[in-house]
This record gives sequence, structure tokens and C-alpha cells, in this order.
Amino acid sequence: MSARRTSLAAALERGPLVLDGGLSNQLEAQGCDLSDELWSARLLDDDPQQIEEAHAAYARAGAQVLITSSYQATYEGFARRGVPEKEATALLERSVELARRAAEGAGGGTADRPVWVAASVGPYGAMLADGSEYRGRYGLSVGELEAFHRPRIEALAAAGPDVLALETVPDTDEAEALLRAVEGCGVPVWLSYSIAGEHTRAGQPLREAFALAAGNDQVLAVGVNCCEPGDADRAVEIAAEATGKPVVVYPNSGEEWDAKARGWRGRATFDPARVKAWRDAGARLIGGCCRVGPDRIEELAAVMADEGR
Repeated sequence: MSARRTSLAAALERGPLVLDGGLSNQLEAQGCDLSDELWSARLLDDDPQQIEEAHAAYARAGAQVLITSSYQATYEGFARRGVPEKEATALLERSVELARRAAEGAGGGTADRPVWVAASVGPYGAMLADGSEYRGRYGLSVGELEAFHRPRIEALAAAGPDVLALETVPDTDEAEALLRAVEGCGVPVWLSYSIAGEHTRAGQPLREAFALAAGNDQVLAVGVNCCEPGDADRAVEIAAEATGKPVVVYPNSGEEWDAKARGWRGRATFDPARVKAWRDAGARLIGGCCRVGPDRIEELAAVMADEGR
């Protein structure tokens, strides 16, 4: 394990770190069209500079961990666009390189301003691009899901991220598959569920879902993302109680994604003031997901700095 990865683990012991926000909304703010099934992952091939600039916007806002653009990047998804396997591997590696360049541009290579890179490993449903990650229960076995995830995990791990973000996981079958798939990859991980209330999107109790990672030393943190900010409150407590590990939490703005209309509805309820309660309950990686932009991350970083004094 490299010094950089060791320092991330040590940092979690010292106190909370600021995560970035939603990559897609920042890319859209930069004028990018994300209507393609590959979503932001399309830009890894078409316009990678836009991705680096989006990462840099969050680093400037105070994010200490940047999550790569590989959430929807899969060999299967790239193959549908005619991208051969070797090129797909290069694009997965590029996702880590772009985030690393943005991190280093923000002083991430120095002790004074460390910025780490988390390689996103999105759920199987993200590849389907039909909202399935908000339901789970794909009809696949744990073994089939493990076989789907393992190749891109290996490609991302080889690119040298500080941590793999197993994120927006809708059910325990996929969590089990992901934890199997990362075994032996040499990179620590966090496991983050997408939830509704005190259950996974597939309906399993959160305490049972988090318990899957309780005895796994490769897992640096457990928690939730891509959920209602209000649902995150209790989830942070349950994650800490069930595992004794640092908690990761990065909810959406509070708006809801309409997969059929391919748009957001409702109103934003994300409030950086929630940070204190999350921190007190055990959160050590705190940020935002969909529709949470650099302005909100800057506010969150300021709150966390005040709380740390």
C-alpha cells in the first residue's frame, strides 16, 4: 500500500474529510450534453478536458476527495458504442488519471493540501441506464454480478486510485458481489448504499446491509449516497453502530430523478448544516451526490472547518 493510501486511512482517524459533489451537474453547468446512455462516462472519450475541469471545480471548492467519472463506465456499455476492450480499459484508467491531475493541480501532492482520488464503481443498474440502480433485484445471481464487476475493478485498481468507491449499491446481493470482486485488488474500498428510509432500495434493513462489511479490513468506510438528505441522518447512525467503521455520506440535493422523463423534479433540501450531526454520529467522509454543486461543497467545507476548530 502506498504512502498516499496510508495517509487517507490515517486522515479518517484524525477527522472528517470533504467529498466532492455531483459530477454530472457540474459537467452540465460547463455546457456538456449528458443525454447519452453512458452519461458523464461518454466524455472520457469525447472531451476528457471537461471532466478534469469539473474535478478541479470541486477541488477549488474545498473537496479533499475527488470521485472519478467511471460510475457508468463499463466494458458492456462501451461495447455498445463500438469501443473495443483494450480501448475501454484505457478509458477506465483515464478516469483515474483525470481526477489525479485535478487533485495535484489543487496541491494534492503536498502535505499541506492533500486531495485523494476515489475510483467510482457504480452498480450494475447504472450500465442499464434505466433507473435500475434505484430498484436493484436485477434477476442476476451474486456470482453473475461478481463476474460483471471484476474486470473493471481490476482496470480501475491498476490505475492507482487511493480508494475504490463501491457506490449507489441498491441491495445486499450486489454488495456481496462487489466485496468478492475487490478481493485481492490491493486497493481499499468504501461501500455506500442507495437507500429509502432505513432500508436499501431493494428493501433490506440497513443494519443487515452494513453488517456485510463489518469484519472486512479492506473496507475503510461504509455509508450511503444518492439518497434523500433526511434519510441520511439515521443511516449514518446505523452504519456506525453496525460496523464500528468510519461512515461515508453524500446524499443528493433532495430532488428526485424521473428515469422515464430523464429529468429531476421536486425541490432541493440539501443543507450543509447537517454536517455536525453526521460527524457526531461517526461520519468521516462527507459530501454531496446528484445536483449538489461546488457552491454547496464550498459551504459544507466551511462548516466542517468551523466544526474542526
